[in-house]
Amino acid sequence: MSIRLIVKHPDAVLRERAQEVTKFNSNLHKLLDDMADTMYDADGVGLAAPQVGILKRVIVVDVGDEHELIELVNPEIVLAEGEQLGPEGCLSIPGLQGDVKRSNRIVIRGQDRNGKPIQYESTEFLSRAFQHEVDHLNGVLFIDTAESVYEARKPEENRQDGE
Repeated sequence: MSIRLIVKHPDAVLRERAQEVTKFNSNLHKLLDDMADTMYDADGVGLAAPQVGILKRVIVVDVGDEHELIELVNPEIVLAEGEQLGPEGCLSIPGLQGDVKRSNRIVIRGQDRNGKPIQYESTEFLSRAFQHEVDHLNGVLFIDTAESVYEARKPEENRQDGE
C-alpha cells in the first residue's frame, strides 16, 4: 500500500469518463488499497480513481459513520430522490468549496473488489459523498454544478471561541 499523487484541477484526466472495470485481480486490489491510504492521508471522505490518474470506475468513501471504508467498483446510482443543498470540497480542487444541490436519498449498486454485487442505500452526507465521487467517474467536478463557489474556510475558522 502506498500514497498516490492526487491529480489537481485543471488536469485533463479529471474531465474524462472512466472505463468500466472488467478484471478483478491483484492490480485492482492494490489500486483500492492505495486509494484508501491516499484518501485518509489527505483527510478526505472520498476518492475516485481518476483523481489518482487512473481512468477506471472505482471509488472509495468513508464519511466516518458505521459503514467505515466503502469500496465500490463500477458504481451506478439506480434511485435518487429528495433534495439537499450543502457545501462540498474536493481533494483535486484545494482551497475552494461550493454549495451543491444533490439528491438526499440514493440507492447505489456496484461490485466489491472481488466482483461480487453490492448495494447501499444512503441519505444525507453519505449520499452526497457517493454522488460526488460518481460525478468524478463521469468527468464532472463540483464546481460545474455548484450554485456558488467560494474560498474554503480553514479548520481553525470553524471552531468556536474557547474550543
